[in-house]
Amino acid sequence: MTASSDPAVGAKAAQEALDAHTVETVAWHFHESTGCPFWLEKRGELKFDPLTEIRCFEDLNKFPDFEDEWLRGGPVRRWVPKGLADKPVYVFETGGTTGVPKSRIAIDDFRTDYSLFSETLPDKYFPKGANWLMLGPSGPRRLRLAVEHLAQERGGICFCIDLDPRWVVKLIKKGWMEHLEEYKKHCIDQAITILGAGHDIKCMFGTPKLIESLCLGLEEKGSSLPETGITGIFSGGTEFTPQWTKFCVEELFGGPPEESGVYMTPTYGNTLMGLACSEPVTKENGYKITYHAPQPRAVVQVVDFDETDRVVGYGETGRAKLTTLTKEFFVPGFLERDEGEREPPSDKYPWDGISGVRPFSRLAEGTTVGVY
Repeated sequence: MTASSDPAVGAKAAQEALDAHTVETVAWHFHESTGCPFWLEKRGELKFDPLTEIRCFEDLNKFPDFEDEWLRGGPVRRWVPKGLADKPVYVFETGGTTGVPKSRIAIDDFRTDYSLFSETLPDKYFPKGANWLMLGPSGPRRLRLAVEHLAQERGGICFCIDLDPRWVVKLIKKGWMEHLEEYKKHCIDQAITILGAGHDIKCMFGTPKLIESLCLGLEEKGSSLPETGITGIFSGGTEFTPQWTKFCVEELFGGPPEESGVYMTPTYGNTLMGLACSEPVTKENGYKITYHAPQPRAVVQVVDFDETDRVVGYGETGRAKLTTLTKEFFVPGFLERDEGEREPPSDKYPWDGISGVRPFSRLAEGTTVGVY
């Protein structure tokens, strides 16, 4: 949607679009002819009728908080809406270091999300037709296919490395730090080999830890990221802090884009939501990172730690609460393992944002971050 020049008008239009999209999405997932088997079965347990009592986004508070366990184990086809049953289906996993991983079905959502994200990238640093490097998790994760689609959407070809984040987390938990360093070196060596093979790679995805390791690995070889030809980086992960961004831009890249020629844009996303874009991150704004979800397809709210239906005030700290609203996947009120501060709408994104994203403090001690 196009933002209005008047913030109040833009915010009102965005809310109206979200309310209408919510009603349409709920109707799709709960109607007998198009609905998702999981939600059609769950409908009998609810204390309200989603088809008649969901009239706006706020009405989604009538649903109980979405439970992690609903996504663990199968049959996975219970998540495929009847209206899409004849389409080829992907399954993407998240977690899985211990126990059964959470999984979600996907058909075109990952393509749609990254096509929309593509429109936010400046062509000067992410030139059309350039090839990409995917320096992140492979295997049953959405990210690899999504970045590959992004490269193809922009007319390029994507080169990928082989990385198993579950093995990284196991190494950390076992305290096998020597093995961890060797595995990280193995991944970085793959990336450096690809970058030096004459493939005209100008754009890349990488997690913060891997970007830092890549820059240091190149430095050891007497090179640098700008010297490889990389001009545009899209990154994501809970390690994305103002302090790390400042270090990365000023020390590893050699300065802001106008000096180093390297532009980096942070993102906040996951298998359930898609991709939240950030406002420009600069020295002038103290490298503050504020994300806005891709409304109306997904919404991130910052809610009270205990009263999870209550959104906190602007500037206040709370837990990230995610709602996914697409024809493929409906997730109301999923409490993330992250916290942050609620931010007001901006001109470009006329709805709330979240800044300072970090592991949820009440769970942080039991959270192993791994490559992210």
